[in-house]
Amino acid sequence: MEWLEITVRTPPEGVELVADIFQEIGTGGVVIEDPAVIFKYAGATCPEEWAVPESATADGLPRVKGYLPADGTQSKRLEELAAALARLLPGPASAVSTRTVSEEDWANAWKKYYKPVRAGRRLVVKPSWEDYRAEEGDLVIEMDPGMAFGSGTHATTCLCLRLLEKYVRPGGTVYDVGTGSGVLAVAAARLGAGRVVAVDIDPLACRVAAGNAERNGVAGKVQVVQGNLLEKVEGRADLVVANIIADVIAAFAPEAAGALAPGGVLIASGIIEEKAGLVVCALEAAGLAVCERDEEGRWVALAARLKA
Repeated sequence: MEWLEITVRTPPEGVELVADIFQEIGTGGVVIEDPAVIFKYAGATCPEEWAVPESATADGLPRVKGYLPADGTQSKRLEELAAALARLLPGPASAVSTRTVSEEDWANAWKKYYKPVRAGRRLVVKPSWEDYRAEEGDLVIEMDPGMAFGSGTHATTCLCLRLLEKYVRPGGTVYDVGTGSGVLAVAAARLGAGRVVAVDIDPLACRVAAGNAERNGVAGKVQVVQGNLLEKVEGRADLVVANIIADVIAAFAPEAAGALAPGGVLIASGIIEEKAGLVVCALEAAGLAVCERDEEGRWVALAARLKA
């Protein structure tokens, strides 16, 4: 399969905005080639192991890359991207280029930029091909996301991981909706959940998630289900986690509430700051009371408990 790689060159202050635009037009995850981001994470791990991409240093500006399937539907979304950039980053603030890449090339090229990252107080996410010296108390999650969304380094995923550390109950049941690479499902299992159901509509994501559960020794706890949201999941959970997008979370709130046991918690992420109010209203209407809000950049994650 071939993919259209879209690269947007932008000043540092535009990076998160461009990433948000990519998310809204449906690229899923993005690749950010930003020296500032690399140095930030390198400072918390091993600086000498991190390489700054040449494209990000040629003119001192970071690049944000998104990927769309080259299936004839990308033209409309490119138009949406151009319109959003013109509206939000007018003038010379951004420049766009595209190229076609094969799935195999894309799946391997990004690996040199993916390094271990501390995503919570105890959780550390590392790629399967990297070494990491764990500190006392660390729970190391070894990932190979392949073409599935969720390396564990994006703000939306880190927000979920931080909240999972607080809300996973030992022996409890967790549903991970839109599991992608399975990083959240694996984290829940490593944090002590007794049963985890990881759901994704994409068969490739399901295969990747199952492989990552096996890689981390939790395949016996993690059941991977191909399906849309919770339509193929039966029973109630102590915790539902959904790292998707605001509009879907808002529509999904009643279904999530119906899947929770009394006192259960929904963790919702992938929410742009501007749409947090929309999601809060939808959660409240579904009988869920927001008990915690966490933020990173322009991203928001919410924990909401089922009302008695």
